[in-house]
Amino acid sequence: MGKQRVTGRGSRLLDRVLAGVPEGESPLTHVAELPERDAGTADWPEWAPDPVVSAFRSVGVTRPWQHQVAAASRAWSGQHVILATGTASGKSLAYQLPVLSRLTSERRATALYLAPTKALGVDQLAAVTRLGVEGVRPAVFDGDTPSAERDWVRAHSRWVFTNPDMLHRGILPAHSRWATFFRRLAFVVVDECHAYRGVFGSHVALLLRRLRRVARGYGASPVFVLASATVSDPATSAGRLTGLECAAVTEDASPRGARTVALWEPPLLDELAGEQGAPVRRSAGAEAARILADLVVEGARTLAFVRSRRGAELTALGARRVLAEVDGGLARRVAAYRAGFLPEERRALERSLASGELLGVATTNALELGVDICGLDAVVVAGYPGTLASFWQQAGRAGRDGDGALVVFVARDDPLDTYLVHHPDAVLNRPVEATVLDPANPYVLGPHLACAAAELPLTPRCLALFGEAEARAVLDDLVADGVVRQRATGWYWVARERPHASVSIRGSGAEQVCVVEADTGRLLGTVDPGAACWQVHPGAVYLHQGSSYVVDALDLTDGLALVHAEDPEWSTSPRDVVDISVVRTLTKQKHPGGVSACLGEVEVTSQVVGYLRRLPSGEVLDHVPLDLPERSLRTRAVWYTVSDELLHGSAPGGAGLDPARVPGALHAAEHAAIGLLPLFATCDRWDIGGVSTALHEDTGEATVFVHDGHPGGAGFADRGFAALVPWLVATREAIASCDCPAGCPSCVQSPKCGNGNEPLDKAGAVAVLDAVLGVIREDGGVQHGRVLDQATGERCALTSG
Repeated sequence: MGKQRVTGRGSRLLDRVLAGVPEGESPLTHVAELPERDAGTADWPEWAPDPVVSAFRSVGVTRPWQHQVAAASRAWSGQHVILATGTASGKSLAYQLPVLSRLTSERRATALYLAPTKALGVDQLAAVTRLGVEGVRPAVFDGDTPSAERDWVRAHSRWVFTNPDMLHRGILPAHSRWATFFRRLAFVVVDECHAYRGVFGSHVALLLRRLRRVARGYGASPVFVLASATVSDPATSAGRLTGLECAAVTEDASPRGARTVALWEPPLLDELAGEQGAPVRRSAGAEAARILADLVVEGARTLAFVRSRRGAELTALGARRVLAEVDGGLARRVAAYRAGFLPEERRALERSLASGELLGVATTNALELGVDICGLDAVVVAGYPGTLASFWQQAGRAGRDGDGALVVFVARDDPLDTYLVHHPDAVLNRPVEATVLDPANPYVLGPHLACAAAELPLTPRCLALFGEAEARAVLDDLVADGVVRQRATGWYWVARERPHASVSIRGSGAEQVCVVEADTGRLLGTVDPGAACWQVHPGAVYLHQGSSYVVDALDLTDGLALVHAEDPEWSTSPRDVVDISVVRTLTKQKHPGGVSACLGEVEVTSQVVGYLRRLPSGEVLDHVPLDLPERSLRTRAVWYTVSDELLHGSAPGGAGLDPARVPGALHAAEHAAIGLLPLFATCDRWDIGGVSTALHEDTGEATVFVHDGHPGGAGFADRGFAALVPWLVATREAIASCDCPAGCPSCVQSPKCGNGNEPLDKAGAVAVLDAVLGVIREDGGVQHGRVLDQATGERCALTSG
């Protein structure tokens, strides 16, 4: 554990939390202090109209911070800009100032604001409304906007607050009804842009290109202003997202209170054993509930971030149970907050938290972005949220000027979480990840080109927006399928129905599987078709808005899963069989000594063959067989091969494994590699998959594959190839440093393993990775960044036309 301790409020709160820990458990692995920072202010810019400056002063902003003026001035001058400074650094003012100044000085100008969540959009609308600048008429236009109000927004609002989903489904398809708004569009604000990554980010990147194209069709060329608390290489990331050259402002001049950051590993439970008899730790949610309760007793306003909706509900319930034994009044000051609540429920909770009526809230990442609730006393992060960007976004909710706050990161029983709490530099001193997105992915590009053609005919000139070569190839396929018709002047949509409703920008873009309650016919939600056999197979427990349902039937042909309400005591875990074949090797690095590293396109064939019913304790009740169809996925993968001589050789550098141990060793190395890839790419382990085999027919050698879980790939395998050596080093370290004797969820077991985590050879995995890394290092390593650029070409560098 880190020795440094401080005496500020954060440290005092941590001492209070530790007072409730049973003696001998020692959950802390490291404690660090992030120092406070003084403010750097600037004068109001001369171009800002007096009514706008007066409005800011009326809400207490006497002088702006330096970075706010720097970003606002670039936007006012017509330069596309991204402001990338910390949470609670006043990024809102940086875009509010130029937008409100333009709307004030040009009475016909309009602006569009995009947020990844409804809560953030509503909160920003409230902030602009409080300023009371005359003539702006700001309004929300999202899924919660009543139909009666939508016509008014289209006709009268000059600053519309919405989200990518509504822009895709409700605004761009009906752009003719928004003609006046688009003709006068001066600014587009893209808030919290780091949220747009992976497949979702690729969809939003193409959506923004469609927006630019429609605006250009009405004669407008809006300035894009992007904001993010956490993004690596912001200028490049913003350029990839928008297709425009963007200037970056990164120097943070806002004040910040000191924060104590504690890394916390729950103890092992002696009375329980998990799959294959592996040791099990107390859950991160249970730890978070107890920590939340202790902090509420101290009167500390606290957010606990939990990975799932159900987890947030259970954490809040657990904290209330603890508090009920102390003070029933305190128990009523704890609540859960998550997506799925009614709008009025969300707003009430937000107001209660902001006012201090609620002291503790357990939430999903629904509050990572959104309402202005900075200045909390403490934040508990229960389980690594997938990226450092999200971690610091959540941690940034804590902090009061001059007083300090506490951040506690509680590790789940997971290889990456375990690695991070034992390697504090990987959390505290590592830059945030680069944004990974790939708008050239044909599985994403195709649906958006169809939508674009339905909005306005596609012409050869506008194809530069989408990447001309890739767009032409995809359009040829759309023409062959009869979706669009090519004429001398361009490509035209031919179907009567517009395609927008069938394109999910938060999934693969294919038709979604509807989850319907059989008794009532009520639509509960949708599931991506690629995940349907995993998430809504017959017998699966499906969670929606805090309620449990059991799946009765799955019809993939009609895209329908029928469920009934039931709250069983068990959860379900699907089991599958997977095969993988190499379609095309894009790059291969062969190292003398018996190791090759490759990046390429693969075909993954999987079939869910059954599921386990498991109690909360981890005990498996039974295995239920299923008869479901195979699923084929064309995607991208990174893989490495190992020669027989290196695997079996006992000479220095060899793994020295008997043939019988090789499958388990490779399987364990594969699981750990999947768990650690999010350390190097902005992904979650559920976004990727893997296969390992002692002899693969396409490579002719023992091979470990890690592949993207989305059609066409989402850029994660490319990142893995680019960082192969540090990725494998971290993988080896995570396995070797785990205290378990033969493998557990903290090192080589996977919650999504289709083979029931069998076979696994922990020691064998370390031997394989030692041998592989030894060969690569002896060969001088690989310039993976250079190789990645050569292999992917335009896939990772977007056209800025």
